[in-house]
Amino acid sequence: MADVDDLDHRLLGLLLEDGRRTYSDMAGVVGLSVAAVKRRVDRLQEIGVITGFTVRVDHTKLGWGVEAFTELRYAGSTGVADIVATATTVPEVQAVYTIAGDPDALVHLRVRDVPHLQHVIDRLRTAATIAGTKTLLVLGAWTRT
Repeated sequence: MADVDDLDHRLLGLLLEDGRRTYSDMAGVVGLSVAAVKRRVDRLQEIGVITGFTVRVDHTKLGWGVEAFTELRYAGSTGVADIVATATTVPEVQAVYTIAGDPDALVHLRVRDVPHLQHVIDRLRTAATIAGTKTLLVLGAWTRT
């Protein structure tokens, strides 16, 4: 476990709210110098707590407003690498979670509409030794930052 104190957690919280927040702004909030904040953020990156910075996109405005999760059940002795490889061949796949128990994987999908979702599910079903699927349509979402 990384050596992270309360001040580091506060800085992480500020960056989670806005990854473009300046060191100067964070310094004012937490009561440190700009240089001290930069050193802490650099250290958090060096020890692997911060793995990168990203942007949040409103996919609906880009025409990809339907989100779903599909459970995948594979036949017999399919390996984890094969499960991930199957999903990575489909561009609509946003993430693959291999999980313990039944099902074998949970796949996060983003598509234009329901007919597009059906097409993607059909592609997944024919891409490997999939024994079954179950798809859950996302109606709304909340994410902890």
